[in-house]
Amino acid sequence: MSFQQALSGLNAAGKNLDVIGNNVANANTVGFKAARAEFADVYASTVLGTYSNNIGIGTKLNSVTQMFTQGAISVTSNPFDVAISGEGFFRMDNAGSIVYSRNGQFHLDANGYVVNANGLRLTGYVADANGNINAAQPQPLRLTVSSIEARGTSEVTQGSVLDSRAEPIDGTAKPFDPEDSTTYTHATSIAVYDSLGNTHTLSTFYVKREPGQWEVYTALNGNVTNTDTDGDGLPNGAPLVFDASGKIDLAASNNGVFQVNVDAATLGTGATALNISYNMASTSQTGQAFSNELQRQDGYTSGRLTSFTIDENGILKANYSNQQSRAQGQITLVSFVNPQGLVSAGSNNFLETILSGGPRIGVPGSSNFGTVTSGALEDANVDLTGELVNMITAQRVYQANAQTIKTQDSLMQTLVNMR
Repeated sequence: MSFQQALSGLNAAGKNLDVIGNNVANANTVGFKAARAEFADVYASTVLGTYSNNIGIGTKLNSVTQMFTQGAISVTSNPFDVAISGEGFFRMDNAGSIVYSRNGQFHLDANGYVVNANGLRLTGYVADANGNINAAQPQPLRLTVSSIEARGTSEVTQGSVLDSRAEPIDGTAKPFDPEDSTTYTHATSIAVYDSLGNTHTLSTFYVKREPGQWEVYTALNGNVTNTDTDGDGLPNGAPLVFDASGKIDLAASNNGVFQVNVDAATLGTGATALNISYNMASTSQTGQAFSNELQRQDGYTSGRLTSFTIDENGILKANYSNQQSRAQGQITLVSFVNPQGLVSAGSNNFLETILSGGPRIGVPGSSNFGTVTSGALEDANVDLTGELVNMITAQRVYQANAQTIKTQDSLMQTLVNMR
């Protein structure tokens, strides 16, 4: 009799509608992964096995499988909204236990931790006070909102192109004087900072002495910093020597590096002495007008926090009003050999199982891991059109099985009424 088959069909269609209904209900749930009901047929068996003419006794729900396909990415205005493009899950700390999620709706809690709506903490690699990422065991990411202190300049890198056509200047007849432009060939300047963040102007003067041979002088706020090394009462320039191709001769130019030292008294700001390593190794000499190709220094004034940003590699950076930025941590992602082996823990979270395999930890953009996008979220991967089609199909399957029961009942009534 077909009652058993039809009842199993009703049960299967009902479970299929449950799965479809859950998918539809979560169509707007960020990071939700649609599920699919998978069924298997059922045959009766005996101790002698099954036979080719056996009639099936219905169907059963074999499994409900999560579909971990990529969802669409929607742009938001919150920098702590993070979408994963590609493989990986966020690793969330739930009071010491670890769960995994694709929902990237985060914010800062009162203690500075990056958390989701349920208070679970996003984990990653933490950074030290200088912004260096420590890629050890992932920990809950905690951001600081304090200001950044001033940093005195310790390195200046200058890459100038000197004009080889310039006339040499006789240092005996015309000793270097920063106030007299006829005593130097080229000049440029850069802002540097003392330990309190005060700005000072460091001027650089190039003096051509002979073809391929130059001297460099520096002045801080107009005061020459070069010292008298030969006892003639005049400051001595640092040598810059170039070969026939215009490249700097490092051996004859002290490797292109010299020191600029200014004591605290000369600074007059209450800051500590300024000791700058001045690197000019990328300077060259050509037959063209003077220009600066490279000019940078590593100091800055103090700054207050203005914003946080997250790059595609998951590095969380604090941005400050002095145009500086500093890494405070890096989001880690987790992948599994068999994601379908994960089990849902609710609230868009998953738990690892023996079937999923152990977690593999990495950072966004590295091998086997996707990238992340700040100010964006991954939508549910529910195909509403497809689900509605599936819903109609499941409804018809349910109705057909109900009709099977009605038909079987009618046959039974016929048998009962036989005399």
